[in-house]
Amino acid sequence: MSFPATAKPAPTLVTAIKALSPSQPASRPHRVVVGISGASGAVYALRLLRLLIERGTEVHVVVSDYGRRLLFDEAGITQLDWAQLLPGVDERAALQASNGTAKLVIHPNKDVGAVIASGSFLHDGMVVLPCSSTSLGALATGSGSNLLTRAAMVTLKERRPLIVCHRETPLNLIDIENMRQLTLAGAIICPTNPGFYLNPKSIDDLVDFHVGKVLDLLKIPHSLATRWEARTQSEREGDLNSPKGS
Repeated sequence: MSFPATAKPAPTLVTAIKALSPSQPASRPHRVVVGISGASGAVYALRLLRLLIERGTEVHVVVSDYGRRLLFDEAGITQLDWAQLLPGVDERAALQASNGTAKLVIHPNKDVGAVIASGSFLHDGMVVLPCSSTSLGALATGSGSNLLTRAAMVTLKERRPLIVCHRETPLNLIDIENMRQLTLAGAIICPTNPGFYLNPKSIDDLVDFHVGKVLDLLKIPHSLATRWEARTQSEREGDLNSPKGS
């Protein structure tokens, strides 16, 4: 005795969408692009690189021509490699501690075909630190004539965080308008202005204050002294009891 074949239920909208959806991408390491241009402040960039590597980040670095001069003048760096950019940090130990994710990848600034110039290269944000007024202007006008500016433009078009740490001062109207234009395009202007409410005792404290702000914007946890709540209760009471100027 034969029975009629059971009709298959019609696919629902949800199952149809799942069938058409691409498979989930494989997990990737946390990636950050760091651009270094020719404004004074090499110490900021070097500190950021060290902290990113210590946190197991895959860091892609591009340095402008004047940025290379900056690194030489302020830090004595003659080669863009792990040994000189991360002195005292053991590369093998960093790789082992991070399960192989902590990497430093150096890209030539003239190589506009490098991977960080492509929107298909997934990363978690780009920082230009320090950013000169010249690089600021190039970013604001969408110039992609070198890898640093090209990578920044791609970061903007892909709606990823672009943190521009302008250092030069005072500002002229051109600088201000360039900052405005970049802000409208989605960038975050984060000048290298330290706070003094934690009573810094050294240059390192001032550097860490700004680098901590950058890490916050990248949503990377850290223990640097940047929080107002880090002040002790006695310090706060002292502030309240001290005479204030008008």
